[in-house]
Amino acid sequence: MNLQSKKIRLLLILIAVFITSAVTAELISSKLFQVHLKIGSLDLGIYTSIIGILPWPIVFLTTDIINEFFGIKVVRFVSILTAVMISYCFVIVSVSMLPHAFTGIPVGSIAGVANDVQFNAVFGQSKWIIVGSITAFIVSQFIDASVFRFFKNKTGEKYIWLRSTGSTVVSQLIDTFVVLYVAFVIPGIFSMEQFWLTALTNYVLKLLIAVSLTPIIYFSHSVVKKYLGKEFAHIEEEKASKESLNEKV
Repeated sequence: MNLQSKKIRLLLILIAVFITSAVTAELISSKLFQVHLKIGSLDLGIYTSIIGILPWPIVFLTTDIINEFFGIKVVRFVSILTAVMISYCFVIVSVSMLPHAFTGIPVGSIAGVANDVQFNAVFGQSKWIIVGSITAFIVSQFIDASVFRFFKNKTGEKYIWLRSTGSTVVSQLIDTFVVLYVAFVIPGIFSMEQFWLTALTNYVLKLLIAVSLTPIIYFSHSVVKKYLGKEFAHIEEEKASKESLNEKV
């Protein structure tokens, strides 16, 4: 397999993982759960978070790899494509709730069969959650790509942890607060006190996840370079580094 074929295959895999992770995160984001934070004997209390943060480590990772080896323009394109796919997914889910469920089979007699109430309770997310999620996603991804490229241009191939973690710190601050405000404060689900507590909890959890991913990020970079070949990977990194932060899609 030649280098160009390897490059195309790698990008397709990354895009597939990226879109799948992002869509999954949006589908499960209506569920809240509680986190009991403890540091040794110090009890920091119980905080509420959104289960949708679970796939985001994979989104962080694939975003950074795409930006590192393919450049900011590709990240922006993939982000827009993902936002379109998320919207498409929600359209299909909304249409799927229109026909009434067949009630001739007792609920529970066949695994996976659900009535209207059960189905709609799982998939009938608030329109505000959908709007907030898509808005926050596209804005945070563009910010992430720009901050990552800024650090990349300043540091070259050094300090991978700085551009990966630094871009996440900034972008997820925007993502976390925007999505929760639009999805839960505007429709009156959360009070401002609940909003701040939940947003801060989500943000701290995302930062902890981002920091914990550092070894995996370095490992992933080495795997990609080995797969593409050192010379090819170096050429791609040099090309990506020359892109301007203000370059339009």
